[in-house]
Amino acid sequence: QVQLVESGGGLVQAGDSLRLSCAASGRTFSSYAPGWFRQAPGKDREFVAGTTRSGVNTYYTDSVKGRFTISRDNVKNTVYLQMNSLKPEDTAIYYCAADRTLRSSPSILSSAYDYWGQGTQVTVSS
Repeated sequence: QVQLVESGGGLVQAGDSLRLSCAASGRTFSSYAPGWFRQAPGKDREFVAGTTRSGVNTYYTDSVKGRFTISRDNVKNTVYLQMNSLKPEDTAIYYCAADRTLRSSPSILSSAYDYWGQGTQVTVSS
């Protein structure tokens, strides 16, 4: 059992940066692979970024490659999403999630993740 709490969202202008944090408690976080998803109004939940237990293997959806970076600090039990060059189309509620199944690479499927945070709102104005 892992509890996840997101923070760091807010209202920014296009081109600005934000860093989202996801603090984990409960089971040892290093035993889970974290991912970030987002959901805009009227749209399906979308995979954004994920990493493995080690934090070495990462994967990003095409729309954020080169702009977003996922990282984890297993000492602090925290996963981060650094978002640079934000665009209005990045506006969404961002969720962190944890996958307890051992995999060689992150899963892009929401069904693969066992635990979810409550989400944090990111709004990017033009």
